Parts: sequence; C-alpha cells; structure tokens
Amino acid sequence: MALSISAVVLFAIIVVILVKKSGLKAGHAAVCVLLGFYLASSSIAPTISEVTTNVAGMLGDLKF
Repeated sequence: MALSISAVVLFAIIVVILVKKSGLKAGHAAVCVLLGFYLASSSIAPTISEVTTNVAGMLGDLKF
C-alpha cells in the first residue's frame, strides 16, 4: 500500500510541530510562508518544482 501526502500538508504539519515543540515563533513561520509565496511566483519556481519532484521520485523508489 502506497501512502500519498501533499507536500503542502506535510510542510504545514512540520511547521505546526516546530511552533508547538521547538519554539519557532509564529512570526518566523509567517515569514517562511511569505517566502514560499514569493518563490512560487519567481523565475526559479520551475526549477524548485523539478528538484522536489525528482527527490520525491528517488525517495519513492527506495526499497527497505
């Protein structure tokens, strides 16, 4: 059985955990979110998308 989860949901869960447990301030998390929005509209967005797709594919091919 393969488990598929959106990267957005995964990163949201990580940010919530960091805010609750590791002392990440909500302001810092907001800055990270804004950075993500600005990166998504920049010219580097396709490259970031390709890299994350390739890394996810490599991780999906790992056999344990």
